[in-house]
Amino acid sequence: MAGRIKIRAQKKGDITEVKALMRHPMETGMRKDEAGEAIPAHFITEVVVFHGDQTVMQGHWGAAVSANPFLGVRFEGGEPGDTVRVTWEDNQGGTGEGQTTIR
Repeated sequence: MAGRIKIRAQKKGDITEVKALMRHPMETGMRKDEAGEAIPAHFITEVVVFHGDQTVMQGHWGAAVSANPFLGVRFEGGEPGDTVRVTWEDNQGGTGEGQTTIR
């Protein structure tokens, strides 16, 4: 599953604020479908935020995060026009990526 990420990045003083919305089902593996069968676990395990080629945030997630998760991150530095990228990987080997420029 290749997932898209809606992402915005804005410079506010010395801080760059990044907001990202990821499309992902984030199934825990605990729910059952209409037939009573367990729905397999399917959730994001790692999220990384890059400013250019530099990692500014890396997080390890689990099944407790809600579907279509939102992420907000702030970091020092960044200039309007710089690239910010957010990536994720899930427990089934799927990935997602979004990229924008700082406004």
